[in-house]
Amino acid sequence: MLRQISLGTLGLTVGSILTIVGFVAYAADNATLNLVGFFYGFPLLLGGLALKANELKPIAFSQTTTPSVLILRQQQATVTQNKIRKDITRYCYGQDAHLDGALSYLGLSPTDEKRPTVTGLRETEINGAYALTLEFDSPYISVKDWQAKQEKMTSYFGPGVEVKITQPDENRIELSLISTQKE
Repeated sequence: MLRQISLGTLGLTVGSILTIVGFVAYAADNATLNLVGFFYGFPLLLGGLALKANELKPIAFSQTTTPSVLILRQQQATVTQNKIRKDITRYCYGQDAHLDGALSYLGLSPTDEKRPTVTGLRETEINGAYALTLEFDSPYISVKDWQAKQEKMTSYFGPGVEVKITQPDENRIELSLISTQKE
C-alpha cells in the first residue's frame, strides 16, 4: 500500500498544513504552534517539493491479472521478475526513468532522449509458465537492436528466465520474461 502513496504529495500536504498553522499561530500570538508550524511545516513543505520534482510515477498494469496467473506467480516467479514488478509499480525518486540502469547496461539507452520508456506491464501465462511482459515505447531503437541484445538480457535477468522480444506495433516493443522454473 505504501508503494502507491506519493511521498512528495504527502510532504507537500502535511508541510502546507503545518506551515499555514504556523502563520495563523503567529498572527494569533501563539508561540508554541508558531514554532511547530515554522520548524516542522516549512522543512516538510520544502522536502515535499524536492521529492515531487524528482518523482517517477508508477507504471500501471495494461490488463488485469487473472487469479490463475496469480497462482502461477506464487509458484514460478523468479526473484528478478518479482523485483521488476514491484519496482516499476511504485513511486521512485531520483531516477530518470524506470529500468534506466538496466537499459544502459544492456546498451539500449544511447542517450536520455533515445531511451525506451516503459509504458505498461502485464502478467500472463505462456505455455504453462508465468510471464511478466514489459511494454516499451521505443521509437529510436529498432526491434533488431533489441533482439541483438537478447542473449545479454537472458543472462542479465536470469537465471530461471527466458527472454522473448516482440514488436506488436511500430515504435512499440514487448519484452517478456518467461519463468523456466516450473513446479
